[in-house]
Amino acid sequence: MIEWLKRLRAAFGASFLWLVCLIYFTQGFRSFVWTAVSYQLKDTLKLSPSSSQFLFSIAFFPWSIKPLYGILSDCIPIKGRKRVPYLVIATVLSLVPWPILGLNATSRSSMWLLITFLTVQNLGSAMADVVVDAMIAEAVRHERVSFAGDLQSISWLAMAFGGICGSLTGGFALTNFHIHTIFLLFSVLPSIQLLSCGLVEENSVDSKGFPEFSELKSSDAVNGNSSSLDEDSFSEKKSNTSITRRKKSNKGSKKKTVSSKVQVTRKADSLASQWFQSLKAATFSLCRAFKQPIILRPMAWFFLAHVSIPNLSTVMFYYQTEFLNLEASFLGTARVVGWLGLMLGTFVYNKYLKRMKLRRILMWSQVGLAFLTLLDIVLVSRVNLTFGISDRIMVLCGSALSDAVNQFKFMPFLILSGQLCPPGIEGTLFALFMSINNLGSTLGSFVGAGLASLLSISSGSFDNLLLGIVVQVLCIFIPIAFLFLIPKEATGISA
Repeated sequence: MIEWLKRLRAAFGASFLWLVCLIYFTQGFRSFVWTAVSYQLKDTLKLSPSSSQFLFSIAFFPWSIKPLYGILSDCIPIKGRKRVPYLVIATVLSLVPWPILGLNATSRSSMWLLITFLTVQNLGSAMADVVVDAMIAEAVRHERVSFAGDLQSISWLAMAFGGICGSLTGGFALTNFHIHTIFLLFSVLPSIQLLSCGLVEENSVDSKGFPEFSELKSSDAVNGNSSSLDEDSFSEKKSNTSITRRKKSNKGSKKKTVSSKVQVTRKADSLASQWFQSLKAATFSLCRAFKQPIILRPMAWFFLAHVSIPNLSTVMFYYQTEFLNLEASFLGTARVVGWLGLMLGTFVYNKYLKRMKLRRILMWSQVGLAFLTLLDIVLVSRVNLTFGISDRIMVLCGSALSDAVNQFKFMPFLILSGQLCPPGIEGTLFALFMSINNLGSTLGSFVGAGLASLLSISSGSFDNLLLGIVVQVLCIFIPIAFLFLIPKEATGISA
C-alpha cells in the first residue's frame, strides 16, 4: 500500500494527490451533514416521505447538468487557467450555504429557503467534482495511462474513507449536537479545500490555447517600439523648432491613444472569437466522442438502469426511524458497512475483475441488488422476527450493502472514460457521462416519490410499503434485458 502511494506521488505530485483525495474525501463526508438535513425535513419541517424525496430530488438537480460546468472550464479559461479558478469558485459555492444555515434560524425553518441553499451547495459540489475529474483525466492522458486505474481507485478509496468517517461521526453528532451546529462543523472541510486550491500549480493556456492572441500582443509591442523610435528621430530632426515639435507631439499622442483603444478592442474581439471557436470545437469533439458505442451505449444503459427503478430510500429512512425506532447513530453505522463494502469492492475489482466482461459484471450487480432488496421485503413484512433475526441485522445486510453494489457498478466506466477522453474536453466528457447517471437517478427519485404518493405511504402510515418494495424488486430486472447496449467484448480496461 505504501509503495503504491509512493508511485502515485512520484507520477502526479504530492499537492495534486492531496487535493484530489481531499475533494473526494469531502464528497464522502457529506453523509455527516446530509443525515442532519434528512432529520431537519422530517422532524422540524414535518414533511411526508414523498415530499422529502421530492425536495431532495430538486436539491440534487445540479448534479444532472454537469456538462455545463465542464464546457465552461474546458473552453473559457480564467486568467489563463482552466481548472484551479473554477475549483475555487465551486468550493466557495459549496462552503457559503452551511454557515448561513448554521447561523440563521429562518433559513433552516423555511422549506424553500433551505432547499435553495442546499441546491447552491450541490451546485458547488458538482462543479468541484467536474473539475477534479477533468484534472484526473488530463493527468492520465499525459503519458500516464498505466496509472488510470490506480488514480481512480485512490479517488474512490478517499471518498469511501470520507463516507465512513462522516457516517460514524454523523450519528454521534445528531445525538449530542443541535442540527445548526452540525452545519457549522461541516463548513470546516470546504474551508480547508479552499485553502488547498492554492497548493496546485497550473500552467497558463494563453500561449497555447490562444496563439493568435499571443501573436497580436507581440505585434502590438513591436509596433509600439517602432513608433517610439520614429518619434525620437523626429524630435531630433526638429529640435530647432519648439512650436512645431509640440504640435507634432500632440498629434502623435492622439494617434497613440486611438491606436491603443483599437488594440484593446482587437484583443477583446480576438478573445471572444477564440472562446467561440473553442466552444465550437469542444462541442464537435464531444459529439464525435459521444457517438462511439463504448461511450454512448453504456450511458444509455445506466440512464435506463436508474429511471426504470423507483428510488424509495427516503421512504425507507422514515420507516426505519419512525416504525422501527432505529437511532441516528445506528443508521450511521449501517452506512459505514456500505462504505466498507465499496472499499473492498474497489480492491477486488482492480485485482480480479477489471478484465471481466462488463455485461457479466453489470448482470450480477443487478441480481445482487434484487437479492438485497428482497431483504427489505423480509424486514417490512416482519418475517425476520419469526426466525429471531433482529431488525438491526436486516438493515445492515440489506440497505447498507446495496449502497456498496450501486457504487461498485461505476468503477469500470469511470476508468474507461478517463482513457477515452479527447484532448481539450476532459471535463465535459466526464461531466456528460456522470450527469446522465445523475439525471437518471434524479428521475428515479421522482418516480419513487410518485409511487409513494400513489400508494398513500406517509409518515406513520406504511401499510402499502411492502407493495412498493415488490414493485421495486421487479423493476430491478428490467435493465438486465437491455444489456445488449453494452459492447459485447468490452471490459474495464479495453474497448
